[in-house]
Amino acid sequence: MAMGDFLPASTAAAFFVLLLGVNGAAAANFTFHFHNNCSETVWPAALSSAGRPPFPTTGFALPPGASLSVAGVTATWSGRVWGRHRCATGGGRFSCESGDCGTGQVACNGAGGAPPATLAEFTLGGGAGGGGALSDIYDVSNVDGFNLPVEVRPELLEQRQEGAAPALCRTTSCPADINRVCPSELAVRAADRGGAVVACKSACLAFGTDEQCCRGAYGTPDKCAPSEYSRLFKAQCPQAYSYAFDDRSSTFTCANATGYRITFCPAAAAAAKN
Repeated sequence: MAMGDFLPASTAAAFFVLLLGVNGAAAANFTFHFHNNCSETVWPAALSSAGRPPFPTTGFALPPGASLSVAGVTATWSGRVWGRHRCATGGGRFSCESGDCGTGQVACNGAGGAPPATLAEFTLGGGAGGGGALSDIYDVSNVDGFNLPVEVRPELLEQRQEGAAPALCRTTSCPADINRVCPSELAVRAADRGGAVVACKSACLAFGTDEQCCRGAYGTPDKCAPSEYSRLFKAQCPQAYSYAFDDRSSTFTCANATGYRITFCPAAAAAAKN
């Protein structure tokens, strides 16, 4: 697998619930919980795979410290979620310095985010679980580059009842800020803010060669090896995809999730607790 009007600061830590697409089969639906532990507003976005049910929302603002739950995600949904960063409205058009989907609006409306962007990818009910049950497949990917740290945690009935998740339903993440160590040849810099690095390209995105993109003569796992750049990404985020064939350590499954918790800047939350 590869600055408009926001919530006031007094409500930044409030918990919001978005009930979209809920129907009589709600028990079969999932809830995705979004949390922003970054110091700046993040604009989560979603893109559904072709032929799959739509995600209930395609974009919204999430101020620092805020949370939002999206209910009614169909149990067969497949697609990707990412965070847009440093967004603003100018001349009546909304745009972001990283992850922008190009619609000029907060809603992406079926458009994908411009790479580089850290992706959380899901295929709900797409794998075979134990006892014939279907399992979800999910991952965090830097194949198209990095812009924000992200964590994906399955939400399970067992977690609420016993305080622990089965070993097979693991959390995956890219918790490090790769922008801090991004090589200059991969760095995407802001037009202002002193040229700060706002995203880090993958080698495929930066150079476009068959070798870096695992295509053509390099289009199989035995022919496409990790590069010095993908190894840098992997060292920072061992669980996340660092190049196209990085499946063994980067693909996760869960057969009994009720939803997923997506946290931006998860390391910031852990640091705050220490």
